[in-house]
Amino acid sequence: MNQAAENIYFNPWDPAFRANPYPHYKPLLAGPPRILDLFGPTAMVTRFADVTTALRDHAHFSSVRPRDPNETNDEGPFAGARTMLFSDPPLHTRLRRLVSRDFTPRRIRDLEPRIREIAKNLIDAAEGKGELEVMHGIANALPVMVIAEMLGVPPDHYQQFKHWSDTVVSADNTLPGTPLPEEFHTAKNALRGDFADEIERRRKSPGTDLISALVAAHDDAEAMNADELLAFVLLLLLAGNETTTNLIGNGMLALGRNPAQMNLLRQTPELMPRAIEEILRFDGPVQSTIRFTREDINLGGMELPAHQGCFIILAAANRDPAQFEDPDRFDITRTPRDHVALGEGIHFCIGAPLARMEGAIAIGAMLERFPRLRLQDPAAPVTYKGSYFLRGLTSLTMATD
Repeated sequence: MNQAAENIYFNPWDPAFRANPYPHYKPLLAGPPRILDLFGPTAMVTRFADVTTALRDHAHFSSVRPRDPNETNDEGPFAGARTMLFSDPPLHTRLRRLVSRDFTPRRIRDLEPRIREIAKNLIDAAEGKGELEVMHGIANALPVMVIAEMLGVPPDHYQQFKHWSDTVVSADNTLPGTPLPEEFHTAKNALRGDFADEIERRRKSPGTDLISALVAAHDDAEAMNADELLAFVLLLLLAGNETTTNLIGNGMLALGRNPAQMNLLRQTPELMPRAIEEILRFDGPVQSTIRFTREDINLGGMELPAHQGCFIILAAANRDPAQFEDPDRFDITRTPRDHVALGEGIHFCIGAPLARMEGAIAIGAMLERFPRLRLQDPAAPVTYKGSYFLRGLTSLTMATD
């Protein structure tokens, strides 16, 4: 993890590293992929050109982890079932097709009034307190309430779902070789049990929600087995709320630390689409993803052997000076260029339009309601949740009066 000879330090289990990994990416951006000892020899892919090459080339860079013959079970939330996230074509193609019909531009536009209503209600509840706890008051609640409604789950259950979701995601911080914490198993089993019950209810009494649509497809001709169906619904909940929560929180922190940019956005709300793209580029909700080489291949001047695990560091690519001018500067007027915060290629985030809309609505509503919104203590350190891969704050307090 620490390669002093090259001034490289990469330790996702170090809270100080997770709090600000960006300086540690700079030595990695200075050359071709390097092999570091993480869970074993791991190729660190950071440069924008190398990251986009790997993400677009699913024929050579697989999303499926090679099977370890010594592993007898899968303790993860998906219990070994394949999901869109960890599959290649043709399975990935089939699974993505099943859900893509519910993430069309028209379907997302239809959700806008309800998202605005939820955001207004959350801000109403926070008003008059003299401060706004962005994470607990807005960012944690809005995305999980939206995805819960899409799935047909009562929105008043969102706090329980969010607690389970955060607990499952935080297990990413478990050191290799260390047993997963008991609270992870409790949360995972509760989530799986709850959604298994929801799926069974839709079989008996289908509705117009997303779970009902997936159950109908499963019972029809798409051949999604029961384990895949349950894993699919769990992925939609976890991915559908956690990344957007972090987009909102990281965005408000970046704006709070750059008050001139916040004032500019408040005065020029038509900059919001650019602001969302800059938030995603500057401090995105997903730091890294993983790929595995199918065969020996050269990437960016580095020879990688077959079955090589690769950390594809999206956040490093988004700070690559070869792609972005003055990449460490937060600038909402920046002319958008292709960042990779939401992925690239066949695994590009299917919920990207929804995440962008929720982020824009939430941030816009906070700026409009609280004209003096600012960080309560700009010098105070912030703390991040346990996962390195999904980068998000535990709390963020802002003054409103």
